[in-house]
Amino acid sequence: MAGVSMKDIKLRIRSMESTKQITKAMEMVAASKLRHAQERVQQSRPYFEVLYQAVSDIAASNREFSSPYVQPVQGGKLCQIVISGDRGLAGGYNHNILKLAEADRAGRDCIMVPIGKKSMEYCASRGLPLLTGAYAEAAELSVSGCFTMARSLCKAFLAGEFSEIHLAYTNFASMLVQTPCVIPLLPLPMPEKPSESQPARQMTLYEPGDEAVFHSIIPEYLGGLLYGALCESVASELGARRTAMDAATKNAQDMIDDLSLKYNRARQGAITQEITEIVAGADA
Repeated sequence: MAGVSMKDIKLRIRSMESTKQITKAMEMVAASKLRHAQERVQQSRPYFEVLYQAVSDIAASNREFSSPYVQPVQGGKLCQIVISGDRGLAGGYNHNILKLAEADRAGRDCIMVPIGKKSMEYCASRGLPLLTGAYAEAAELSVSGCFTMARSLCKAFLAGEFSEIHLAYTNFASMLVQTPCVIPLLPLPMPEKPSESQPARQMTLYEPGDEAVFHSIIPEYLGGLLYGALCESVASELGARRTAMDAATKNAQDMIDDLSLKYNRARQGAITQEITEIVAGADA
């Protein structure tokens, strides 16, 4: 029995060593891709910040400003965009964002725009209605794809197909911290307008007019926001996968150490038993 036990332990050690090699390789790949993803995050933020400042300036400088993009509608349908990963093995990354999105739309009449395989599978398994299923792979969605999506969403919003658009994605804080969040896209939350008592501030003149520029900026604004959220989510997925694979590699090494200890004990026990049998035979 000692020999069989030792054989089983040795096979288990070899299996864990193979698992450790796989998880280590996946960790290194995720770490390599993460550096590029972080650069994309840093490059995408300035574009969104400039557009956001322009939108805020137009709304804050015009006291009689009116646009369907800023008019709240009570009780309308919600359009929810959910950005998930294309693969698993990333800890709780996919579960966390899908759970938060579910809580956000609870009790609402909702139509979905899934981005990523896991989000698509989630919607399919629960029979959720889709506005489009064209973005099943987050890794394949480009900058132009984000702006095309934004223009389609704005067109559907103005046509009254839904009254709100929410975006669920994961914000990349650091390699160890990724925070799922939901933000409203439309109608736009407008900044507080200055009162009559506040001093006048420098105004920017827009041609052909504030509202015309505002309406043309909104699809670009949403496209930049979608692309920024996509970059944040991709970086978050890679960071979560790197952390998960690092933990899996360490766990595999701990199991190898524990199994090696058991193997050595079993081997020592078998040697001791053989010595005892030899001594007993010699005495006899």
